[in-house]
Amino acid sequence: SPLLSEASAERLVAALSRARGAALKLGQLLSMADPALLPPQLQRILERLQHHAEPMPGWQSFAVLDEELGPGWRDQLQEFQEFPVAAASLGQVHRARLRSGADVAIKIQYPGVALSIGSDIENLLTLLSLSPGLPKGLFPAHSLRALQRELELECDYEREAASANRFRSLLGSDPFFRVPAVVAPLSSRRVLCTEWGRGEALERGKSLPQERRDQICSQLLRLCLLELFQFRFMQTDPNWANFLYDPQSHTVTLLDFGATREFEREFTDHYIEVIQAAAERDEEKILRKSRDLKFLTGFESQALQSLHVQAVLLLGEPFGGPQPWDFGALGGQRTARGVRGLLPQILRGRLGPPPEPSYALHRKLGGVFLACARLGGRVHCRDIFQEIYESYWGPQNPLGDPKIPGGAPGAGRGEGEPP
Repeated sequence: SPLLSEASAERLVAALSRARGAALKLGQLLSMADPALLPPQLQRILERLQHHAEPMPGWQSFAVLDEELGPGWRDQLQEFQEFPVAAASLGQVHRARLRSGADVAIKIQYPGVALSIGSDIENLLTLLSLSPGLPKGLFPAHSLRALQRELELECDYEREAASANRFRSLLGSDPFFRVPAVVAPLSSRRVLCTEWGRGEALERGKSLPQERRDQICSQLLRLCLLELFQFRFMQTDPNWANFLYDPQSHTVTLLDFGATREFEREFTDHYIEVIQAAAERDEEKILRKSRDLKFLTGFESQALQSLHVQAVLLLGEPFGGPQPWDFGALGGQRTARGVRGLLPQILRGRLGPPPEPSYALHRKLGGVFLACARLGGRVHCRDIFQEIYESYWGPQNPLGDPKIPGGAPGAGRGEGEPP
């Protein structure tokens, strides 16, 4: 498309870097798409959106801090770096130091960004309504409305602080993942202060030894499955910048808990069985559970049902195919190509939009798989999933908490039997 020529992409990135809210967030999501969807030079241009947005001027940052924390907020700090270390779609992050000597990150929301999200989405919907040739099964209004709800929740930093504290409690003494503590006296609805996260961007891990990369990818998949099937509470933004890897301690610090959501037990009961059915190549069960989840209405043609099953089987290959699953090898590329080949036909014949929880969930799952592919990880996906699966349906321990695979403590749940 002429829209995605290299020159157009440069102009688009320049414009989005100055934008805020939904427009920049959509650009960042596009930058995290499967590399095979875009030419390499365009991918490199768009990837700049993951790390760079135009910061707001200093006077504006101070105005937000004064309004949210009161004029005496500087008295709580030894040092405050006026130029931000990062600028994203909803706010920017400054490094500071408490009177105690502890380094902290202070995230400041852009003024007015919460009010602009609705109009951003309306403008995008108008643009899409004027775009010819969109497949009827794409249902863009449903996905954009879901994104709007997510972004509006992300603008509440008090909610994000509570989510960070919840994740910190859920992960507890996990041997691999860290969650920075929230500094409550310097936090409010539009300002969030946390401990400074140690480490470097996960994407730099491409140069690590293969064994280290395999371990990182295994832990990322383990965490994703824990979030969905044990915590039923997930951080749904898979941006590389949200994972800091510390090579000295071989740990990952998790950042940014604005994009979080809970999942109902009924949804996860069916979803875990879809993955199990895909691993076992049980086509009848895939169809039955897909209808239970409302991915299918039950009135689709035989041809569309067959396409749906093929897509699920392809996506389930890491959990049932040869182990360890090599995300960076031809197997992972074959899976991606296969799904891309099926999508146009599925979108032409789909009768209804996917269930609302799946938008955020599939963005996270896709991001984790893509991270594993870019790191070239080799992961025993089947073993990780089967341990989660057995724990999900197994009896509670005497304390009422399920065993969390990988050594992390978890949250209680009721007993159950697989459907």
